[in-house]
Amino acid sequence: MLPPSAGPVDVSIPGTGGKRGQRGIRLHRSRSLLPASVTLRNGIPVTRPARTIADLRRVARRGVAGAISPPELRRAIRQANVLGLPVDEETRRVRTRSDLEEDFLTLCGRHGLPEPEVNVRVGDHLVDFLWPDRRLVVETDGYRFHRGRAAFEDDRRRDLDLRGAGYDVMHIADSQLNDEPGAIASVLRERLDHGAP
Repeated sequence: MLPPSAGPVDVSIPGTGGKRGQRGIRLHRSRSLLPASVTLRNGIPVTRPARTIADLRRVARRGVAGAISPPELRRAIRQANVLGLPVDEETRRVRTRSDLEEDFLTLCGRHGLPEPEVNVRVGDHLVDFLWPDRRLVVETDGYRFHRGRAAFEDDRRRDLDLRGAGYDVMHIADSQLNDEPGAIASVLRERLDHGAP
């Protein structure tokens, strides 16, 4: 579950008119809030998981101040999946395995880069991101999962295999995604437009 918020409570109601909001309640009127999207919890009408996730996603995309952050949204989706709660089709198609991978896809979208294939097999290896027509592989590396001798050697073995098969392999650290998104996008655009140097 998401941590409790000290801010106002968000309440959705069907229709476009009716009561005004009260202090501490942020009222949302919706023409698309149908009875099928609502259930009872402890006698209180609440939106079903799929509708809740869809609403949270809309607010996160609009960047509403004080709204849910992208990592909080991903955590809510994962919790719904773990609990076996039904969520919408778009959520079920999530292909990433980590917040770091999701952040990389966000970077690609923000900078207008072509969308890569995500978590696909190339030979014996599962790669994070692939542009098959450019033979470019990108691996996003968080220190937590890529430290130690075994991880270091496995990464080098995979890179050698991929390069031997004609793929360019680029590694991006989590800190680079936070600190140098423009530089990453520039290098990726160059490689996608003209191939590896």
